Amino acid sequence: MVKKLLQPQEIEVFYVLPALRRELAVSLKSAGNSQKDIAELLGVTGAAVSQYFSSKRASQIKFSVELKKAIGESAAKIADDITLMNEMQRLLKLTRTERVACQVHCLKGCNACYERSLPG
Repeated sequence: MVKKLLQPQEIEVFYVLPALRRELAVSLKSAGNSQKDIAELLGVTGAAVSQYFSSKRASQIKFSVELKKAIGESAAKIADDITLMNEMQRLLKLTRTERVACQVHCLKGCNACYERSLPG
């Protein structure tokens, strides 16, 4: 069986975005939101939120303290689909800066994901 090399965008879709949603759910829960409200705010099912809390989904990625702080700030801003989209874009930029995708990339340390996508 040939192991397929995932493209950086695939890593973001399969690993980084779900991990961001998981951390947002944790922040929203600690702010007193119900699981139902969290699911609605994040545009996912209640079952997905439950799996975030039980670490059955999106638990492979670990974020830095700084990124967790940024996620908490974003969680406080999310009120609708537009703010969710804006905050997810902001957080994705931060994950790229911190090279979060390298945690799951099969060629760790190769910089292939970032060689041309980050300025200077």
